[in-house]
Amino acid sequence: MPRRHFVKYTFLKLDPAWRRLDAEERAEHKLEFAAACSDFADGHLLRAFSTVGTRGDTDMMLLSQAENLERIHEFHVVLAQSGLMKWAQIPYSYLALTKESEYSDETRLQVHEAHSKYLFVYPFIKNREWYALDAKERWRIMQEHITVGREYPDIDLNTSYSFGLDDQEFVVAFETDNPADFLDLVQRLRTTEASAFTKQDTPTFTCIAASVERALNALDGEAVSVEPSAQS
Repeated sequence: MPRRHFVKYTFLKLDPAWRRLDAEERAEHKLEFAAACSDFADGHLLRAFSTVGTRGDTDMMLLSQAENLERIHEFHVVLAQSGLMKWAQIPYSYLALTKESEYSDETRLQVHEAHSKYLFVYPFIKNREWYALDAKERWRIMQEHITVGREYPDIDLNTSYSFGLDDQEFVVAFETDNPADFLDLVQRLRTTEASAFTKQDTPTFTCIAASVERALNALDGEAVSVEPSAQS
């Protein structure tokens, strides 16, 4: 039987002073970070994205998924031990859990494997009036929302739930190769009845899919070229 998964979106921002370090030291920091990612990715979903050029307050995002919340915790503890994280802040962090949708028959117990160039992520909160509606009325309203979404079949949706786990109620992540299609979809969704019950759907992150190594190299434009020292 499919099981639910914890999902963590971790956004990183590097201190500009890190880029002024010696190239060999920066490379070692990146290798330590990549090693932690590789260890977690052995048996768990880990996806990396660059936000260089799309956001001013983040440089990189890691999407991690595991059935066990302790494994998510352990991964971030090990990640924090890398030299790179000594120069990094986490300006945004979203924890969520997958579950079946109340309004469609789509399976959402796991975040999908990487298959598109871009991921658009944002926290989402509905207003209290939404929860005061009868369940059948909420279902009716959401059908229009879902119908509009299906007009854009090349856009894939991953929704996870944060009630009681984090500040937001949902984390919404749309995936596509065409940002223009996503823009058009969001504009269309603003006209639906369900949109009137939105309390918060920002900040919004445009994330560019990348390998961990490529996302790290985007931080300073340097290639990883040295092995970590024996003391690492």
